[in-house]
Amino acid sequence: MNAAPTATAADRTGAIARALPVIAVTMGDGAGIGPEVVVPALLHPDTLRDCRPVVVGDAERLRQAARVLGADCEIVAVEGPERAEFAPGRVNVIDLGLLPADLPWGKLSAAAGDAAYHYVRVAAELAMRGDVQGICTAPLNKEALHAAGHPYPGHTELLARLTGVEEVSMMLSTPRVKVIHVTTHIGLIDAVHRIEPGLVERTVRRGHEAMVRAGVTRPRIGVCGINPHAGENGLFGYGEEETKIAPALEALRADGIDARGPLPADTAFFLASRGDYDLIVAMYHDQGHGPVKVLGIETGVNLTVGLPVIRTSVDHGTAFDIAGTGRADAGSMIEALRQAAEMSTAPAAR
Repeated sequence: MNAAPTATAADRTGAIARALPVIAVTMGDGAGIGPEVVVPALLHPDTLRDCRPVVVGDAERLRQAARVLGADCEIVAVEGPERAEFAPGRVNVIDLGLLPADLPWGKLSAAAGDAAYHYVRVAAELAMRGDVQGICTAPLNKEALHAAGHPYPGHTELLARLTGVEEVSMMLSTPRVKVIHVTTHIGLIDAVHRIEPGLVERTVRRGHEAMVRAGVTRPRIGVCGINPHAGENGLFGYGEEETKIAPALEALRADGIDARGPLPADTAFFLASRGDYDLIVAMYHDQGHGPVKVLGIETGVNLTVGLPVIRTSVDHGTAFDIAGTGRADAGSMIEALRQAAEMSTAPAAR
């Protein structure tokens, strides 16, 4: 009987590459620092270890950014992720060719805003088809987006509209703690009014699904209360924990989700920082953002969960004041790309 053929090192390398998630990286506003942070993020030595990134943007603008940075790389236009080849020093880009060749750096441009919209649109289409397992976005400029006739507050609302999703959640992720928010950009009084068992339950479920997708098979989820000491058995507040949060936790636990609480927020974040919880559920903006910025502001990344794929973003804007100078720091983009890979599932076999 003939022995079975032995897999070569190249075969094993190819199998590993095929198992890595494909991440669509949108170039952001071409007049801002997006191209200047995308190029070094894709050239970072750890990137190809974690994922297979494909930029959705303009190839010539990326080449201009590479020249500004003095980066030795090859910017290659590809028709889609399936046509991309992944090798050190190579940046694959689905080239939409929407930007004028003489687009100035650092100036508001409706053309750049329109292009940024279409980068996100194409990335969403790739996600809906299952061609990518994650999206990582460079910053766009809301004023430019609106000037181009796309009246969205930002990436989150745009991606939700493009993917047909009615409700999404913000998650902040650092190496030490991950936090998902029940409410975000509304006033505190409005947030307390908006919180109700259904919203709490849906938020926890989105967080649970995101953690499972990232490989945490049974995530331990700590759910914060609203009042100091989570109400201290009715001593603080008006029983919000009992009426707004506890019914959601009962329903979640009945489905086998390990959701614990309501917890005093200060205790919950302390316990999460030492590893007792995989995810913390914050009831309102500052309850979640404050601890994250203390525990991991340098490596914090904003995620949108509830979309067909995970979406991560940088924690800065288009920085028109330094665009085109080569002074942009790519650290947040590198981390956003790493966490997009971490939070995304491997692609299904085809």
